[in-house]
Amino acid sequence: MRTPPRKFQTLAAILSAGVLLFATQAAFAQTTSPPSTTATRPAKVLPDQTSVPSNGPPSTTGQATGEASRDPTIKQMNEDEKQKVDTKGK
Repeated sequence: MRTPPRKFQTLAAILSAGVLLFATQAAFAQTTSPPSTTATRPAKVLPDQTSVPSNGPPSTTGQATGEASRDPTIKQMNEDEKQKVDTKGK
C-alpha cells in the first residue's frame, strides 16, 4: 500500500485542527452563562438639562467657521470655470 502524498497529509492535518477548534468554541459558547437579569434599566423620565449655556454670540447663517475671504483672482477663475461648465458641460 502506498502512502498518501505530503499535500494530502498537510490538508488533513489542517482540516482536523479546524474541526477541533470549531468544536472547542461551540462547547465553550454553550457553557457560558446568560447575562444577569438584575441589570439596571434606563430611567423612564430623563433628568433636567445640567449643561450651562455658552457665553458666545449666537450662531449666524453667514460666513462658515474657518472660512477665509477669497482672493479676487481665484474668485474670477472659479466664475470662469463655472461659466464653461454651464455652457459646454463637463
